[in-house]
Amino acid sequence: MSNYPIIYSDRLKLVPLSMEHLSIDYVEWLNDIEVYKYLETGGNYTLEKLTAFLSDVVHKNILFYAVHIKSTNIHIGNIKIDPINTVHNIGEYGIMMGRRSEWNKGYAKEASLRIIEYCFDALKLRKITLGVIADNQAAVALYYKLGFVKEGEYVDHAFHNGKYCNVLRMAIFNPNSNS
Repeated sequence: MSNYPIIYSDRLKLVPLSMEHLSIDYVEWLNDIEVYKYLETGGNYTLEKLTAFLSDVVHKNILFYAVHIKSTNIHIGNIKIDPINTVHNIGEYGIMMGRRSEWNKGYAKEASLRIIEYCFDALKLRKITLGVIADNQAAVALYYKLGFVKEGEYVDHAFHNGKYCNVLRMAIFNPNSNS
């Protein structure tokens, strides 16, 4: 059982990821090239692989949330801050919006704002970082809208879509931190 609380926003409910999220829908997201094309993992998933993954997340008590639409309780994606480095008070952000029928409705931004707020206010993180393939224009635009800034760029760092691509390193800083 997770030590993290359920987090609410206007339209969403962020629930700690658990074995209750095991579903054929979730497996289908992980096998959908449009969903995973910019992610490190995805493709060739089975219920057994997803079971092992979810078991690992639960066992390690990772800050990893399932994103649900509040009005229907439908699971539409996941968001995480992992790993969290408690010495430096930084965490690594990641998001996957799996249910394509819910894309372009602002849910990724809404979930991201709430998880960032939780990490800054409740966990007192001073900085949240992320890595994103530079070609992923929609994600890069979202991160800038959220307040992330580009800290650097790894050249020809990740093999994606048949070629080596640049990876941006971005961060957002806690405005209430003394860093």
